[in-house]
Amino acid sequence: MSSLGEVLYLSRVEVERLNISVEEVIHVVEQAFHEKAKGQAEAPPKPGIHPQRDSFIHAMPAYIPGMGSAGVKWVSGFPENPKRGLPYISGLLILNDIETGFPVCVMDCTWVTAKRTGAATAVAAKHLARADSAVLGILGCGVQGRSNLEALKVVCKSLEEVKAYDVNEDNVRRFVEEMVAEHGLDVVPVASPREAVEDCDIVVTAGPILKNPQPVIEASWFKDGGFACSLDFDSYWKPEAMHSMDKFCTDDHDQLAYYKNLGYFSGVPDAYADLSEIVSGKKLGRESSEERIMSMNLGLAIEDMATATLIYGKAKKTGAGKKLSL
Repeated sequence: MSSLGEVLYLSRVEVERLNISVEEVIHVVEQAFHEKAKGQAEAPPKPGIHPQRDSFIHAMPAYIPGMGSAGVKWVSGFPENPKRGLPYISGLLILNDIETGFPVCVMDCTWVTAKRTGAATAVAAKHLARADSAVLGILGCGVQGRSNLEALKVVCKSLEEVKAYDVNEDNVRRFVEEMVAEHGLDVVPVASPREAVEDCDIVVTAGPILKNPQPVIEASWFKDGGFACSLDFDSYWKPEAMHSMDKFCTDDHDQLAYYKNLGYFSGVPDAYADLSEIVSGKKLGRESSEERIMSMNLGLAIEDMATATLIYGKAKKTGAGKKLSL
């Protein structure tokens, strides 16, 4: 705990310099889902404001008693930002002391958001994808495409090939070059969403979130035995494609219902289970090699707080960051 009236500030560069591994993030994110399964986590659906079309600024509070973690992420996503030379996602995360409520740490949230999202996909794949999954399709070659590949490589030991698609050809070219160099996998650029889905064991869609999407992925493109993770709500997947799944999962029932009330997800099926139920064994994950399974991961604040608490602990040990007076 920091001195009262003093807060530790961690910039994005300072967070990155801590060199926290993706394995560590996957571990704490899975731990957070176990805490949620026990009923030991508080994470209300995220309220938001929407200053521009298809943009959002969300408040994401969470409390995980078992991890001594409490705080809020104030995160924005503006689809037009890349045209301005700015990242799609930006924001700050505040951690609070659970005894006094005082803020103890403020950090840039872009690294946290990228890594915990990839980690949540990896946790889902660990339980819902086939163990021999070898081909991964990624639609959206931005930050999330990279972080999801990094995390999936940890849990999917048989991964050999990645098919990469993006509406921006330069994004695909950079993604292929960087991911081949970083991971040593066969990363292949493809020219259409269909090519990025067909014959893939795992498919991750990571485009911008759209309230009125024009989805393109057909049910017939997705192979039997495949696992899909949608990070962009229903922006890529046609309703019939989602309804073709043997198991349709999400990361949180309440948040899915909340978004439906806001006008999203008009064609989304009822969820068989959320990830906390799958991780804890309350609901069965993959039961056969032929099952078609999707997890629509909306992004939970428990993932952020678990990851931020890991960062804060390491920053205190290493003396990273700047102490600021409140």
